[in-house]
Amino acid sequence: MTSLKFPKNFVWGAATSAYQIEGAWNADGKGLSIWDTFSRKPGKIVNNENGDVTVDHYHRYKDDVKLMVDLGLKAYRFSIAWTRILPDGRGKVNPKGWAFYDRLIDELLTRNIEPYVCLFHWDLPQALQDKGGWPNRETAYAFADYAGIVSDYITDRVKVIFTHNEPWVTATLGYFTGAHAPGIKHPPAGVKALHHLLLSHGLAYEAIRASAKQPVKIGITLNLNPMYPATESKKDRDAARRVDTLVNRSVLDPLLKGTSPIQESALSKILSGSVIKAGDLEKIKHVDLLGVNYYSRSVLKHEAKFPLVSAAQTFPEGNEYSGMWEIYPEGMYEILMRIWKDYQPSCELMVTENGVPVPDGLDFDGRVRDERRIRYLQNHITQVHRAIKDGVPVKGYFHWSLMDNFEWALGYGPRFGLVYVDYKTLKRTVKDSGRWFAKVIQDNGLKI
Repeated sequence: MTSLKFPKNFVWGAATSAYQIEGAWNADGKGLSIWDTFSRKPGKIVNNENGDVTVDHYHRYKDDVKLMVDLGLKAYRFSIAWTRILPDGRGKVNPKGWAFYDRLIDELLTRNIEPYVCLFHWDLPQALQDKGGWPNRETAYAFADYAGIVSDYITDRVKVIFTHNEPWVTATLGYFTGAHAPGIKHPPAGVKALHHLLLSHGLAYEAIRASAKQPVKIGITLNLNPMYPATESKKDRDAARRVDTLVNRSVLDPLLKGTSPIQESALSKILSGSVIKAGDLEKIKHVDLLGVNYYSRSVLKHEAKFPLVSAAQTFPEGNEYSGMWEIYPEGMYEILMRIWKDYQPSCELMVTENGVPVPDGLDFDGRVRDERRIRYLQNHITQVHRAIKDGVPVKGYFHWSLMDNFEWALGYGPRFGLVYVDYKTLKRTVKDSGRWFAKVIQDNGLKI
C-alpha cells in the first residue's frame, strides 16, 4: 500500500448550511426566507417536504459539535441564516437570532474547531425577494450591509468568511430554471441575478474589510464541473465549450480575472441593455480564498432543441453513478489543475464541498456500513493529493455533509452525511465513513 501524506496544517473539515439543518424556521424572531415560502408550494419539493425542523441543529448544536469532536474535525463550515440576523433583510438586528450563532461559534472554539462562516447559502429573505430578489441590483447593496453587520459581530473570533455558496446555482436554479427557490423561470432574470450575486461579493468584501476587528480571509465557494464533449465532433466540442463558459467561466473569470464572458454567450442576446455597470468587475475581483465544490463532470452533446446553449448532458454507459450524478474522481484533479494553470490565482485554494448521495441505513446492529461513500472519499481525496503533488497548493478539504439533512428540492431522500440521522427520532449515528474520515484526519493522510 502507498501512504499519502498531506501538508502540515492541512485543514480537514465538514460543511453544512443553515436551511438544511437548523430547523426552528420561525423561532426567536426569525423572518421568512424564500425557502420557507417555496417549500410550502405544492409540488415544488419531493413529497412536499420542507426544512421547518430538518435535523433541529438549532436546538441540538452542542450535541452536533460533540460529533465533530468525535470525528476529529479541525474546521466546520456553516452558513448563517440572513433572516435570523435581519428578519426583513435590512433594518434592526434581531438579538435572539444573533445569540444562536454567538453560542455556536463559542462552542466550536472551546472544542478547538475553527469556524468557517458562510454568509449566504441560498436562503434570501422573502422581504427582499418581494422587492425583486437577486435580479434587482439593490439586493447586492442589502447583502453588503448584512455582511458588514455580521463582520462586526464575529471577527473578534472568526478568521474566515465566505460571502456566497455557489452563486451560479442561486441564479440558475432560482431564476433561470425555477427548480429552486424562488422558482422563477426567466433567463434574463437568471443572468442579472448571477451578476448581482458576484457584485454583492465584491461589495461585501469591502464591507467586511471595513468592519473587521482583526485580519480575516474573505472567500467565495463555487460549484465547478469539468466539461467533456460526448464525441470528438466539432459540434459536441463546441457544445462543451459553451456550457463551460456558462457554468465555469461565468464565475471564475469575473472573480479571478476581472473580466466577464457574458458577452460571448448566447445569453447576451436576451438581455435588454448591459447588466454590467462601469466599475463592477473591478469590485468583484477580490478573493482571498477560493472554495471549490466538486461533485461530478458533465458530458455534453450538441442538441439544437435547447436554443440558448444548444447542448444536452449525456450519461456514458458502464460508469458508476450515485443517486444524482456520475462518480468521476479524476474531475477533482482536473478542475483544481485548470484553476491553477489557467488563472494562476493569487488567492488560497480549498476544496469546500465534496461528497456523494448513496443509499445507506442502519443495519441490525445499529451500524451504517456505507462502503460506497468510503470508496468515493478515498478516490477523491487521492485526487486532491495528486493535485498538491503536481503543484496546486490546496489548503484544505471539507466533506459535504457533516450529517444527513434536507436536500433542497429533493427533500429527505438523498443522504450525504458522515452522520446518519433518523428523521423520525433525530437520533444521530456516525457512519462507517465518518470513522474512516476521522482516521484520515488523525493520520493527516491515507493509504491506497
